[in-house]
Amino acid sequence: MPTEDDIRFDIDVNDRSRVADGRPSAAEESLRRPPTTAVGTLDRALDVLSAVERGGRTYTDIVSATGMTRPTAHRMIRALEDHGLLMQVGGHGYALGPRLLRLAEHAMRNLPLRDLAHPALERLARTTGESAQLYVRDQDRRLCVDSVQSSNELRTIVEIGASLPIAKGSGGKVFLAWSGDGELQASMDNLPDDEGTRLARMVATTKRRGWADSIGEREEGVASVSAPVFDGHGTLVAVVSVSGPSNRIGQLRGPHYAPAVMTAAREVEAAIGGTRT
Repeated sequence: MPTEDDIRFDIDVNDRSRVADGRPSAAEESLRRPPTTAVGTLDRALDVLSAVERGGRTYTDIVSATGMTRPTAHRMIRALEDHGLLMQVGGHGYALGPRLLRLAEHAMRNLPLRDLAHPALERLARTTGESAQLYVRDQDRRLCVDSVQSSNELRTIVEIGASLPIAKGSGGKVFLAWSGDGELQASMDNLPDDEGTRLARMVATTKRRGWADSIGEREEGVASVSAPVFDGHGTLVAVVSVSGPSNRIGQLRGPHYAPAVMTAAREVEAAIGGTRT
């Protein structure tokens, strides 16, 4: 009969093997699992979502990761799809659904994000002398959830709660740069061909260099520079911007402001436990 030391040794060897294969240890895996509650259906639903979050894309992957019977997993997947919490992506299997994105966006509008990001916005406004803003995605628009005004008499003002178009301005280009191709195409479809082509080119540039600028796109005489904020999973959750009169920020001044804006975005990421990709 194996002793307690034998069992511990077997577990330790197994953990080392898992780590060597690039998989999490048993202890790490247990921390990733959602807690078990008295509501079994909710627990199973979260098991499925957690399996997909960890990379279990196919039906077989989900069954294997959750330990459910195939009929139970099938029913749970269908129910999650019906509620928009899970979606099937072509031949690539399953992915987290759009409703989770909307829920995350609404959650990010709450005070914790504003509170954590506000010191970085204040530093950004003080460093650049321009107004600073924090945006989150609101379906096909972007919503200003915090704003620090410039001390200059001539300045731009974006009110907290302002809803702005996603296809205009540097902040919108950042959101489009880290969204799906379908969202960019939908924005292009709403523009004349030459403007759509120009938008696609600017979005590609934004993705490559990690920041965006704009001059007079949303409002004549206003320029801005924006950078992305990523969460702990490397997902875009917000955008940090500075905006001001175009005669100060100007066409050739984007690279001058970009380092300060990107630094502020990284400060917000550090405050929320995010990662820059």
